Amino acid sequence: MKAEFNYDSAFSRNIGWVTPSEQQALRGKRVAIAGLGGVGGAHLLTLTRLGIGSFHIADFDTFDIPNFNRQAGAMMSSVGRQKTEVLATMARDINPGLSIQVFEQGVTEQNLDAFLLGIDLYVDGLDFFAFSARKLVFPACAQLGIPATTAAPLGMGTAVLNFLPGGMTFEEYFCWDNCSEDEMALRFLIGLSPSMLQRGYLVDRSAVDFKARKGPSTPMACELCAGMAATQALKILLRRGEVISAPYGLHFDAYRNKLVKTWRPGGNRNPIQRLALWIAARQILGTERAGKSD
Repeated sequence: MKAEFNYDSAFSRNIGWVTPSEQQALRGKRVAIAGLGGVGGAHLLTLTRLGIGSFHIADFDTFDIPNFNRQAGAMMSSVGRQKTEVLATMARDINPGLSIQVFEQGVTEQNLDAFLLGIDLYVDGLDFFAFSARKLVFPACAQLGIPATTAAPLGMGTAVLNFLPGGMTFEEYFCWDNCSEDEMALRFLIGLSPSMLQRGYLVDRSAVDFKARKGPSTPMACELCAGMAATQALKILLRRGEVISAPYGLHFDAYRNKLVKTWRPGGNRNPIQRLALWIAARQILGTERAGKSD
């Protein structure tokens, strides 16, 4: 006999960590996720299981076999299929009552307003090198007063930053103005991960290729990202618990058994960050350009 879906029953095991009224509040929230690859797909499914009731999801890509090691929707049956289609189906299989608006072209200047319309929280799931999309979305969130969270998969851990209305903005923290894409990549990496916990156990440095826009990944990091981002989402949406925001961040590395609370006042203009960028530029790009401040 086919079971009938019931929201209260489906998410009843959340109760205790949230109250029944908080669960209903989560049901009424709308979350936007751009990018449904390594972290974005896991974000969508985790937040669906948390009981979020509405989503805007954006991605222009299709699944391929190199996605198999980390992406929630990647399997033989999904190769060649649109990521938004696959993940929307998976999420609706968890909660048939979901409201999901799909943006199959990804986030663009043309659909940005619609993508952020009525949104309570933006969760960043974009590819590491998706600089142009981030330069669209984060400033728009700040202008509209939408809180934004990003959880980056780094090695076998995750680095988390929140950007809250009225606080330090993404642009102020990462300082991407007048940067080449190589410099943006370095500033994004060092800004996300001031402690660089993952660096000590990278066994094959040739796998990191900024010029080719690729790097190694692990499924553990993506799952940790989803857990950390969903926890930030719960606290932000329910206004419960301490939410740390830029220039503060969190970096947890399961391999190193370490959790670090980072603080970089001034973001990448901080003298410590400028030194880290100079070192990274020499080691990764073989140049000193990316370490120079604006």
